[in-house]
Order: sequence, then C-alpha cells, then structure tokens
Amino acid sequence: MKTLKETIKEAEANQTAIGHFNIANLEGLWAIFRAAQTLNLPVIIGLSEGERDFVGARQARVLVSSLREEFAYPIWLSADHTYSLDRAQEAIDLGYDLIVFDRSELPLAENISETKRCVEYARSVNPEILVEGELGHIGKSSKLLDLVPEGVALTGAGLTTEAEAKQLVEATGVDLFSPAVGNFHGMLKSGGHPQIDVELIKKLRQAAGVPLVLHGGSGITNDGFSAAIKAGISIVHINTELRVVYRDALRQALADEPDEIAPYKILKNAVTAMREVTERRLKLFAGQVN
Repeated sequence: MKTLKETIKEAEANQTAIGHFNIANLEGLWAIFRAAQTLNLPVIIGLSEGERDFVGARQARVLVSSLREEFAYPIWLSADHTYSLDRAQEAIDLGYDLIVFDRSELPLAENISETKRCVEYARSVNPEILVEGELGHIGKSSKLLDLVPEGVALTGAGLTTEAEAKQLVEATGVDLFSPAVGNFHGMLKSGGHPQIDVELIKKLRQAAGVPLVLHGGSGITNDGFSAAIKAGISIVHINTELRVVYRDALRQALADEPDEIAPYKILKNAVTAMREVTERRLKLFAGQVN
C-alpha cells in the first residue's frame, strides 16, 4: 500500500485531490469510509481538537487503523487544526498520519518558530508522519454563518503571499502548506460561495515547493474546486457540509418516527446522507464528474 506522502504526490501528478472529511462519531466514519470504498479512492479522516476530545484521540486512531488493516485500504488519520505543541505531540505520539498544525493567528515569526518545533518533534518520533503548516486567517468554526468570519480576507492584502509561503515552508520543513486564497471555514446561510483565487494558488504552489491544502471547502462550487485542484491543491477539507446533512437527516428521522428509540434506526438516514455527500465530493476531487 502506498504511503500518504506517495498518494499525495500521485494525486498532484494527476491533477486530482484527496478528500479530507471530519468526523465526530462512528456514524461519520462509516459513512466516509463506505463512500471511499465504493469508489475505490483514498481518503483522509480528520478530527479537530474538539472532535478528538469527544471521540477520544486514541480511540479514533484505533478505529481508523482497524479499517486500514482489515480492508487493506488507503485511509489515513489527521489531527486537524491543532493549536498547541502539546496537542500536536499527543497526536504524534498516538501515531496520527498527519498533523495539521495551525498557528496562523500568530505573527509570522512565531508561527514559524512553533511550526518548526512541531516538525522536529514529528521527525524524531516517526519520519513518516506528515506536518502541515498554515498561514492566513480563514476563521475557525465549521458551522452555518450569517456573515464571513471577522478578520477573514477574501481578496487583496489579507491573502497569503508568495514570499510568506516560501519563508514558512523553507524555515520549518513542513510537508504540506495551507494558505488563505479566498476560502473560509463554515458556510454562509445565504448560500454565498467563497471565490477562490486560482492564479494565487498557482503562484503559491511554485513558491512553497510542497503540495497545497484547501481548508474551508464546504460551500465552494464544483467549478471552483476543479479549478483550485488543477492550480495546485492536493487535499480538500470538508466538514460543515457533512454536519448540515447529518443534522437535517436526523431532524427528519425524528419527525417521521417520533416513537423510534433504536439509535441505529434513527441514524440510518443521517449516515446515508453523509455518505452521498462524500461520494459526490470524492468523485469531483478525483476528476470523475463530467
């Protein structure tokens, strides 16, 4: 089986991207895994700090490892949006495949210093663990929003620059880099879509010299995704979109069968809804949508 690093390299060569989907429970894991398995596509399972606290950081590692081993399947585990060295070291020690080390709110020099320490620790424990650095504020919450998050720049000076990208990657040695290119976490209730700066992605990929990651994928149009992937995005994060369909399907199930008390029956449609969204996104990222 290819490593995650090899799979990312292959995706980039093919101008495709790997889907990174967050979970907060077992239903989400099964929905995402079955979607990927149906399409025979690799997939990354992510858990933020809050999601790891809810599921259990160690338990998530065991669950994903069990699927990889039982089915000999290319499924990997990501410590998504990790905001401290202590939490990063916890995930590294547990054997997570990818550490998304997010110190993007710090001044550049401090971001570089802390990210470098994270990379050095990961290398000392297991050189196969990948570390992603981030630069540029895109918000934090994967939820429905009334407005674009405060401090998020959609155009102009607030976006990541080529010089900054090059400086952070070269100084830290990160394997992956996540910039601000007009994307933001969450989805607008109004249905407005983030407008991705495709030309900037091209420039940043060349300047950074490592594969790029797109956060805040929920809400971006299909054309926007495809253009971003062709420009240099190799991993795409989806979370809010799954949360919305999970909530809606669960709400409908409770309304349709108010006397049902078996969780696996109540949650069946929620799993199906998440699986369908995941399949559509995976096919799009793999270039399988006409």
